[in-house]
Amino acid sequence: MPQHLSALSLVVADYDDAIAFYVNRLGFELIEDTPLDEHGKRWVMVSPPGAGRCGLLLARAANPQQQAAVGNQTGGRVFLFLQTDDFWRDYQRYRDNGVVFEREPLTQPYGIVAVFRDLYGNLWDLIQRNDTA
Repeated sequence: MPQHLSALSLVVADYDDAIAFYVNRLGFELIEDTPLDEHGKRWVMVSPPGAGRCGLLLARAANPQQQAAVGNQTGGRVFLFLQTDDFWRDYQRYRDNGVVFEREPLTQPYGIVAVFRDLYGNLWDLIQRNDTA
């Protein structure tokens, strides 16, 4: 039976702020935003354009333990790797949209990479691999 990852859960402080960042600044698509209960819980999925079947489930922190994880889901390591077919297009668009880069573009043996922070401080790699150039 074939399997695939359908979503990764990203703990966020606020649904609408997270949607605004991922959709307006990074150009992701809002796949779904469905209310789940009377307490404001929602099923919110976003995905980079052309991502296929895998997206990010934006999960609002619901208790102190989850609130502590907002922005630090991997203890300060790069959390997610966003691969692109045009590094310089996306890098410039993100900078123009106010995305903060922690490490400027660097050419590595595998391709071009730069590290940016999301709305909450999680680290991401923006990467164009040599085999997609």
